[in-house]
Amino acid sequence: MSKTAEHMPTAAAAPSPLTALQPEGWPQPRGYANGMAGEGRYLLTGGQIGWRPDGTFPDSFVGQIRQTLENVVAVVRAGGGGPEHIARLTWYVTDIEAYRNCLKELGPAYREVMGKNFPAMAVVGVTALVEREAMVEIEGTAIVPA
Repeated sequence: MSKTAEHMPTAAAAPSPLTALQPEGWPQPRGYANGMAGEGRYLLTGGQIGWRPDGTFPDSFVGQIRQTLENVVAVVRAGGGGPEHIARLTWYVTDIEAYRNCLKELGPAYREVMGKNFPAMAVVGVTALVEREAMVEIEGTAIVPA
């Protein structure tokens, strides 16, 4: 576990001020929402990657995803919010098969950082990211109560 992860509190079970949007007759999504609605101040993160504050990367795909989520939440916390305020995540992964193959391991790591908040999400496979060691980059949109 990274030094950052050891000192990061796990996601609080705070109720989300957001509402998941589910069109009638659609299958229930697992691990994400089709849409989210909320009122408040928008907070947008830049693309965050899985580096620790010292600039090093975890070796594993799931380790980098966990650190990336921690970094997204850190930016949201700097704006006065928490994981429960995150309404949208866009993931860019350099190995879509690695993503598909790690879902069982990814679930617990995700919940440790994000709690039971499953925002609207998109996962996009890309050929590379700017930082050569990065395997994932995530952008977040939060709606923080005004």
